[in-house]
Amino acid sequence: MRLERIMPIAFVGIWSTGFIVARLVAPYTDPLTFLSYRYLLSAAAFIALALAVGARWPDTPAAWARTLLTGILLQGIYLGGVFWAVRHGFPTAIASLIVGLQPLLTALLAFPLLGERVGPRKWLGIGLGFGGAMLVLAPGLAAGLHGLDIAPLLAVIAAMFGITLGTIWQKHTSAAADLRTNAAVQFIGAAIVTIPAALATEAGRFEATWQAWLGLTWSVLGLSVGAISLLLVMIRRGSVASVAALFYLVPPVVAVLAWLLFDENLQPIQIGGMLIAVAGVALAGRQRGG
Repeated sequence: MRLERIMPIAFVGIWSTGFIVARLVAPYTDPLTFLSYRYLLSAAAFIALALAVGARWPDTPAAWARTLLTGILLQGIYLGGVFWAVRHGFPTAIASLIVGLQPLLTALLAFPLLGERVGPRKWLGIGLGFGGAMLVLAPGLAAGLHGLDIAPLLAVIAAMFGITLGTIWQKHTSAAADLRTNAAVQFIGAAIVTIPAALATEAGRFEATWQAWLGLTWSVLGLSVGAISLLLVMIRRGSVASVAALFYLVPPVVAVLAWLLFDENLQPIQIGGMLIAVAGVALAGRQRGG
């Protein structure tokens, strides 16, 4: 199996564990405090790797600013918005649905911002992926549509725009950047916006439980070093619309993981949605014919 086929599978599998981590650590740590530790340790890991191999750092203030902005959008606003909203009672299923609009928004912006053509086949795949993801989330959506607070809703909408614009900005500005130093600077950017927010709104709670330490360790090594590295490589090699469509596979994988680890119900409508989402992502990811 070629590397190009392995990377999307590995990315979706690793990225999906982020929602499991969030559930694991939620009772033991404040969300923005947890993310602050994650960003600092992730930046340190990439800095150490970059120094060890002599990787090239951004050589101008403008290059640093562009990469910091990517980190603020792709990590700080996206993860910070979702974690903050869920911590303040926003239903996870609704949050997943709103963030799930990201591939549609990415496809709409791909041509005017990057000149990437999104053909009929890719649009059909993106639409099928969204429909399948909605079916996977349907049981949770039915119970969570009433009484939504405006502040968490705005935070999730901001998160959706953050990951969309961050993906496009990464594609536009970092074609020649070293991925190791690029990731290090991105996590510094995420920390720059997240640490002040954590200090202003939280008590800095991080209980020294095995759940909190395991979640933090996996967040740094698996999600940050592993998944983010794969995401940056795929953005560089492929179209942003095709890469964004992969996020439609996250709800099905999360549903299966929750079924395996937490004994959550897995209904027939969700299984059908998984199959539709897989078909849609496969169609959107085909390169020939648009």
